[in-house]
Amino acid sequence: MESDSIDDPALDPFALACLRAEKTALHLIARAEQNIFGLSRKLAKRGHDSDCIHTVIARLGEAGLVDDRRYARLWLGSRINRQASSPRRLFAALCSRGIDHDDAEAALKETLDDEAEQQLLERYAQKLQFRQKSGEDDSSAAARRALRYTLKSEGFSSVAIQCFFDNQEL
Repeated sequence: MESDSIDDPALDPFALACLRAEKTALHLIARAEQNIFGLSRKLAKRGHDSDCIHTVIARLGEAGLVDDRRYARLWLGSRINRQASSPRRLFAALCSRGIDHDDAEAALKETLDDEAEQQLLERYAQKLQFRQKSGEDDSSAAARRALRYTLKSEGFSSVAIQCFFDNQEL
C-alpha cells in the first residue's frame, strides 16, 4: 500500500525516516551536484539516522543521482578553468572531499587532457614565479631547474613541462 503523505502513521518508522532522509537528499541534489561523502555528512548534520542515510545513498547511487566520479569530473572542470593549481593538489582536494583514490585519479585523467594540463601548468608556473623573491633572476639555469622540479613534483607530465619550457624560449 502506497501513501501520498510522509506523515502517514501506517508507514514503518524506519521507512518513514528513510523517506524523510531521501526527501532531504533530493532537495540537496536539486541544488547542486553531490558526492557520497558530502551528502552523507549533510544528512547526518540534519539529524538523519545513519542506517537511513546508508540506505538512501545506496538507492540514489543505483538511480544514478549520486555518482562520485561524475562529481569529481564536474568539480575538477570548475577548478581547472578558474584556479592556478596543480594535478597533485587537485587530487588531494578531491580525496579530502571523500572521493575514492581510484575515482579521483580517473577523473583527473578524463578531465585533464593535454590542452587543459598545459593551460593549468602555465597559470601555476605564473603563480610560482610571482611568489619568487624579486631579487632572484628567474631566467637563470638554477631557477629553471627548480621550477622544472617543482612542476614535476606537483604532478604535471614531463611532456607538458617540456612544452612549457620550449614555449618560454620562443
